[in-house]
Amino acid sequence: MDNAVYVGVSRQMVLRREMDIIANNIANLDTNGFKVESLMQKTDPGAPAMTLGGPRPVKFVAADTVARDFGQGAMNMTGAPLDMAIDGEGFFQIQTANGPRFTRDGRFTTDQTGKLVTQNGQPVLDEGGGEITIDAEKGQVAIGADGSMSQGNERVGKVGMYSFANQSALEKAGDNTFRNSSNLQPQVAEKAKLRQGYLETSNVKPVLEITRMVEVSRAYESTAKMIDAEADLSRRAVERLGRTQ
Repeated sequence: MDNAVYVGVSRQMVLRREMDIIANNIANLDTNGFKVESLMQKTDPGAPAMTLGGPRPVKFVAADTVARDFGQGAMNMTGAPLDMAIDGEGFFQIQTANGPRFTRDGRFTTDQTGKLVTQNGQPVLDEGGGEITIDAEKGQVAIGADGSMSQGNERVGKVGMYSFANQSALEKAGDNTFRNSSNLQPQVAEKAKLRQGYLETSNVKPVLEITRMVEVSRAYESTAKMIDAEADLSRRAVERLGRTQ
């Protein structure tokens, strides 16, 4: 009976972690380029409590990894000349104090020197890994589908768009960015198209996430009732054993 309680508690711990992930998805419903996440689960064999005739090993519930859906979000037209969205697979590359990072959030601007940067002031890199500088005195910036930037007849740079053969190489790095946690080298995303004056919205589906939240909440309550029932059964068994001695 103790084993059932332990398995139930392990299930509750995983459900709490899953609820945190769902809540984070909902909280980022309006975050540009955010990718919805879900928790993968696994069984974790462990030594059982002292029991007669019980299964060996007992299979506890454990969190495995966080899966991420890199599916395309909707395109939201803003009209801002330095707002950019990637249509297709690919990421912008930015330079941070902790090394290069990748993002789908294309809310870009320029700093005091004309350098193309993120909202946090981090340089946006071109396809060669260099920084991009825009001269405001040369007029409006036009950006082509391949990322080429021009002012009038002068080309001023090309926004880099990068892809990975295996997107599981990317892990969250904070501020809506990802780091390359593998030895895979990013490649130029040749099939991706850049859309100027647009931002990609989150690919979170609120109705689906709320449904998942309800399901997790019910599963947690059901497990709690099972644990209470097992604890009550153990208590009554001990009381009955005490009366026979």
